[in-house]
Amino acid sequence: MSKLLYANFVRLKHDTCFWVILLGMAAIGVILPVNTFKNMQRFPDYVVPLENSFTSYIPLIVIFAAAFCSLFIGTEYSDGTIRNKVIIGHRRADIYLSNLIVCYAAECIMCFAFIAANLCVGIPLLGFFQCGLGIILGYTGCALVLCAAVTALYTLIAMLSQNKAVAAVICTLGIVFMIFGGAYLNAMITAPEVYEAYTYIDSDGNIEESGAIPNPHYISGNKRVVYEFLNEFLPGNQTVLLWEGTAVHLWQMSLYSGIIAVAVTGFGIFVFCEEDIK
Repeated sequence: MSKLLYANFVRLKHDTCFWVILLGMAAIGVILPVNTFKNMQRFPDYVVPLENSFTSYIPLIVIFAAAFCSLFIGTEYSDGTIRNKVIIGHRRADIYLSNLIVCYAAECIMCFAFIAANLCVGIPLLGFFQCGLGIILGYTGCALVLCAAVTALYTLIAMLSQNKAVAAVICTLGIVFMIFGGAYLNAMITAPEVYEAYTYIDSDGNIEESGAIPNPHYISGNKRVVYEFLNEFLPGNQTVLLWEGTAVHLWQMSLYSGIIAVAVTGFGIFVFCEEDIK
């Protein structure tokens, strides 16, 4: 295992995709607070704390990681590296885990590139976090566990699909659909039970007042319980909650991500050990 990890980290050091994403994450981490500061200079009443842009790395990393993992692992198939590793006697489980570990490490490095750049530029321009350091650390920890879950999913697809182009498309489109689905489900859950009363002017110019109106699309009962569970369980939904800063049960969400990571990895190793490598 140690030799496999060493070889993969050496390859990571020279991987173009890794460095492009790493530099891109750092650049975005700088651009966001700078743009916010410029807007605050133009509009004195426009005040935005640092945490508003700090969580932007979460949707970015889960999308960028889809391309990185599929290409990084897919290159081993296209170059015949995985087949050679099996031939010389490396255990398939070790091959699978070494790829998973290096991909996850790369994603963590990308996250910290954004975080470091964002803090170095954002704190002098926008000030320190207003929500408290504990909340920021909780969100960051939950995001890193979420990265482990999505890395497990990407590794599963990339290790079982020997065509890196196909794997890249499946991983990227899959996470994009999951994020959009998460946003849609979150909007359904957060919809109000009752629309508040409001005042309006009718066609004759008279001022009328409408009473509170029940929301016909409000989700309640057991259906709401299931939807709330899915909203905190699925990786795409977690991405939306962490990005918007509306996540509440961080430890619970981290536990769900850990369960997904372990379950998907176990399943992936089992299938990969039975796969016919060409």
